[in-house]
Amino acid sequence: MVIRARRRTPALRRLGVASAALAVALTGLAVSDVLSATGSSFPAATPQADCGPGARPETDIQGRVPQKDYDDGRIKKDYRCNTERVAHQGKTGGFKVLRYRDRQGHVCAYYDSTLLFPKDVVFNAGTGLGVIVLDMDHPRHPKQTATLTTAAMDTPHESVLLNKKRGLLGAVSGNPATLPGLLDLYDVKTDCRHPALLSSTPGPVLGHESGFAPDGKTFYASSTGGQTLVALDVSDPTVPVPVFEQVGVNYHGMRLSADGRTLYVANIGNDQSQGAKFSTGGLRILDVSEIQDRVPNPQVHVIKDLTWPEHSIPQVPEPFTRGGRSYLLEVDEYANYDFTQADQSKAGVGAARIIDITNPKKAHVVSNLRLAVHQPAARAGAQKNDPGANLPVQGYAGHYCSVPTRDNPKIVACSMILSGLRLFDITDLKHPVEAGYYNKVLPSSRPDNPTAMGAFAMSQPAWDVKRKSVWYSDGNSGFYVVKLVNGLGKLLR
Repeated sequence: MVIRARRRTPALRRLGVASAALAVALTGLAVSDVLSATGSSFPAATPQADCGPGARPETDIQGRVPQKDYDDGRIKKDYRCNTERVAHQGKTGGFKVLRYRDRQGHVCAYYDSTLLFPKDVVFNAGTGLGVIVLDMDHPRHPKQTATLTTAAMDTPHESVLLNKKRGLLGAVSGNPATLPGLLDLYDVKTDCRHPALLSSTPGPVLGHESGFAPDGKTFYASSTGGQTLVALDVSDPTVPVPVFEQVGVNYHGMRLSADGRTLYVANIGNDQSQGAKFSTGGLRILDVSEIQDRVPNPQVHVIKDLTWPEHSIPQVPEPFTRGGRSYLLEVDEYANYDFTQADQSKAGVGAARIIDITNPKKAHVVSNLRLAVHQPAARAGAQKNDPGANLPVQGYAGHYCSVPTRDNPKIVACSMILSGLRLFDITDLKHPVEAGYYNKVLPSSRPDNPTAMGAFAMSQPAWDVKRKSVWYSDGNSGFYVVKLVNGLGKLLR
């Protein structure tokens, strides 16, 4: 069974010191960062996991891979806590890992192979671009059966989504600066190992992120740089038809309620009053019932705007339920960088949070999922010199999180870039605790990819509940199957 007690840092345990106050002094963190003292503007870090047998724990504060681990060779072995690696495939990864079982019972994985097109073209030459298709009938031996290289699948950025009800895989061409939006739709229900292209159309206008209605009949595409939102009717996936277009909204990832009538949006926002920071947004809840009902010239209405003091760049909100109440698992990416400042270590990291949306008009944050490396004092300390730590598009920050089910999940998996895959026990929604982690770190200088530094875990994780495993990808090293051990798998029941 996983013990859910607060832990001392590994460095502190080696010294045999029991005082949390002394731990603060040793690590250089402010008391407010470790103990969440009254008046701190940032929530405390989530209590650290207790690692069971077989662990190779981190050597520093929660989530950190310090320079000394590169220097003494520690990074040659993975960092793991209540997890073990089952399989690895490929050398690169992107922003999504998806799992699907087709009509014949075959299980497949889909993951995009590049973080940024066309920058990664040279470094993907050996493994190819596009969306990788894996036969996962034998999870210890993933077998690549196809590579999807149509226009959108070649450069989908963060838009690859799967609708399990209809067996549709979709993506929109895009990148951070926004490319012309071409929507590719594939049939995966007939044979998930060999997706069949149904259409490739210019309906989305521009691309970057996306959303898929649960009934599989509406695909939403958002553009950050282009500030557009488009909804497409994909009832006939061979002929997608735009049914709604809006300009002037800076939306990121989107998810929908079970009935498809409410859209939960990671709203980056257009207010740049705080200088050159990327984001002044948060969560926006929209009534999209007229789109769902196919009302002519549909109108979309704002139900609620919500923000939080420690936000960075809102990435995506994932809906789930617990005990008759509705929640969102919202995650922020990167740090809220202010390019007017030379020292970016002072920029805030939003990480992730649980939001109660039972009454959407009274939506509120219930709790936070954070690591010690996300805290302001830690970011201003020695860790800012770790490989990749102070890069605007990497660093110690969050990117995507997921739950194994929308109905009463007890565990969360998050890709937290340099800190790898992180697992959180949310049995108590108000008091989550870290439950485990897996992080494969590569050298900070690689001949095959000079831009690669450490880990680059950016993907939305997928779940193999039956085998108590999580699938995720790392931009610098590929696709992983990670098993939950030491009782952690019980949280999947």
